Amino acid sequence: MISHGKDLKIFSGSSNRALALDICKELSIPLGNAETGAFSDGENFVSIFETVRGSDVFVVQSTSSPVNDNLMELLIMIDALKRASAGRITAVIPYFGYARQDRKTKPRDPISAKLVANLITTAGADRVLTMDLHANQIQGFFDIPVDNLVGNPLLTDYYIQKYGDSLNDFVAVSPDLGSVGRTRQFAEKLNIPLAIIDKRRPRPNVSEITNIIGDVAGKKVVLVDDMIDTAGTITNAANALKERGAVEVDACCTHAVLSGPAIKRIEDSAITELLVLDTIELPEEKKIAKITSVSVEEIFANAIKCIHDGTSI
Repeated sequence: MISHGKDLKIFSGSSNRALALDICKELSIPLGNAETGAFSDGENFVSIFETVRGSDVFVVQSTSSPVNDNLMELLIMIDALKRASAGRITAVIPYFGYARQDRKTKPRDPISAKLVANLITTAGADRVLTMDLHANQIQGFFDIPVDNLVGNPLLTDYYIQKYGDSLNDFVAVSPDLGSVGRTRQFAEKLNIPLAIIDKRRPRPNVSEITNIIGDVAGKKVVLVDDMIDTAGTITNAANALKERGAVEVDACCTHAVLSGPAIKRIEDSAITELLVLDTIELPEEKKIAKITSVSVEEIFANAIKCIHDGTSI
C-alpha cells in the first residue's frame, strides 16, 4: 500500500450522493469530480476528472437496490482510483448489501457476503467503513481493516429528545431472537424494559409470530431492528403487539431497504412512526408520513476524519 499524502478526497457513486454531499459539507471539502453511468448494454462506467495521485481517497457508496449495479459501480470506481495511483482507498459503505448471506443455512448454499468482501479487496480497497453490519462476523470476511459504526446512539438520541421523561411509559421490543443484543443496548440507553418476540420463518421474507416474552399491555413500545426489507416481520410484530394491549407502536431501524410491498404494509400497519437512518437514500415515492429519517452524515464525517488523521474512532 502506498502511504497516503496529506490531502483528503471524497468521491461518490450514484446510490447515496446526497449523503456524500452532506459528509463533504460537514468536513468543509468539495465532493470529488467524477461521473458514473451505464452504457446502452447495461455495463457500468466511471470517469474520474481530477488527480488523486497519493491522495487519501474515500468512496461513498451503499450497495442498496439496484444492488448489483451499485456494487459493480463501487468496484469499478475503486479500480479506477487504484490505477490512478491513489495513496489509500477507503470504501465507505453505509449499507453493506449481501450481508444476510453470511453463512450456509442448507447444503450447497453460497456465502455471498464473503464473496463480496473478496471482490472489494481485490478491486483495490485498503479499508472499509460501514455501519451496523447484519452480522458482526462479516468483519472477519475482509483481509483489510473494517470499521463498523453503530447507529443505535442516533436512534436513542432521537427518542430522548422527543419523549424525555415520558420514556418511562415505553418498552423496547426485539422483533426476533437475532436482534435481542441490539435491542438490549437500546433499552439500556433509554433505561426502559425489554420484551422479545418469538417468531418462525417458514420461508425467505415470510415470518409468523408465535409468542411475546415480556409485558407490553398498556405500554408504548418501540420495535428495534437493524434493517427493514419487505416489512413483513416488523408489521406483523406491530400488529401482534397492538392486539396484546400495547397503546402505541413505534419502530426504528438503521437500514430502510423497504423493498416490494414494504411501504403499503407500513401504511396499513399499527406502526405510528418508523424512524430510519439515511444509510440508504429513500426515493420520493417511499417518503411517507409515517417515516422519519435521521442523517448519519456527522458520524461518518467524524469517522472519515479520524481515519485520515490516524486517530481512534
